Amino acid sequence: MTQHSEHPATSPDHAGRYAGALMNTFGPPKLVLTRGEGARVWDAEGRVYLDLLGGIAVNALGHGHPALVEAVSTQLHTLGHVSNFFTTEAQISLAEKLGALFGAEHPGLDRGVKVFFTNSGTEANEAALKLTRRTGRTHLVATEGCFHGRTMGALALTSKEAYRTPFEPLPGEVTFVPYGDAEALAAAVTDQTAAIVLEPIQGEAGVVVPPAEYLAAARSVADEHGALLWFDEVQTGMGRTGAWFAHSASGVVPDVVTLAKGLGGGFPIGACLGIGAAGDLLQPGNHGTTFGGNPVACAAALAVIRTIEQDDLLEHVTVLGHKLADGLAADPRVARVDGEGLLLGIVLHSPAAPAVADAALAAGFIINPAAPGRVRLAPPLILTQEEAAGFVEAWPGILDAAGVGTGPADDPSGGGA
Repeated sequence: MTQHSEHPATSPDHAGRYAGALMNTFGPPKLVLTRGEGARVWDAEGRVYLDLLGGIAVNALGHGHPALVEAVSTQLHTLGHVSNFFTTEAQISLAEKLGALFGAEHPGLDRGVKVFFTNSGTEANEAALKLTRRTGRTHLVATEGCFHGRTMGALALTSKEAYRTPFEPLPGEVTFVPYGDAEALAAAVTDQTAAIVLEPIQGEAGVVVPPAEYLAAARSVADEHGALLWFDEVQTGMGRTGAWFAHSASGVVPDVVTLAKGLGGGFPIGACLGIGAAGDLLQPGNHGTTFGGNPVACAAALAVIRTIEQDDLLEHVTVLGHKLADGLAADPRVARVDGEGLLLGIVLHSPAAPAVADAALAAGFIINPAAPGRVRLAPPLILTQEEAAGFVEAWPGILDAAGVGTGPADDPSGGGA
């Protein structure tokens, strides 16, 4: 699908300029992207790619969506920033809307929802971490393979040693248990545990889905010990799995939910939701943010939510996700496809995910090697049937080009965001 556009490179030495001007936190970039439209992006050489990663589950409406552009432009012309000494209609409306969406996915909920807005997922998790400290407890239980962010508090809850070791000692008292193991979870939680922190589906680990009763078991254990149950939905929330929240299908009501990524459709925003009494734990002076709840970011998020509703994208994501998963799993070199909606983890029979991602890029598709044996897909929610079918059609050739064979799957946790 590679083709050329009318947007040539702006400089013949992007790599050198990048290396000279930016800190080396990400290594050399694979591409210099210049523009996007829908689910497609163009690089500085004029090549076009189908973006099946969506900025790592961020670009819910793809690139350049008219509703998002209009909302941001209109709000910026009206009021760009006010600080949190004041509020705006956009901030209040978005908080109310998130509470309404949560309530709609939990029929019969008799507790209110209060929101603290941030600029990112890691900041949403920092807010939630501080909220848990207001219980008077300091112990937290998280899971192996989890990812909650890169700030010091969120990093303390993230299990990957490569991320943690350079910055230890990290704050807090955190116990890590195997993801999906309800017995291990129950054994780790005590009457001194402030919160259990879980992703309903682990994203960075390569889209790992827990057993069906796992979230309910976590709720039971939290209740037994008076701990909060905190779901990190930074990657899984806002329609990504075909529901507003990935945990909704379990019927479990958490005390805290954190959101970001797809919430703003590309505009930086995060949110910490406190349900019931948890929403009152942070009081004046306990926490703050300069840009959180910025009216432009809130207008962007409202536009994303409105578009998902108006275009019936939750149903679209559910149907398209099943078709995409079935099509990719039909190749015998694929062990299975995990995940829900348009958050999919392709489990290979060999640890060839990096080679597969490189072959896909050469063929005009952006995907993510989240682990040696797992490829992650998180495309825009507006991905079309035709675009998905084009990737499925190209998939066997991509595996051929990557030299993928069959054999025991290698499935450790990987890297990403």
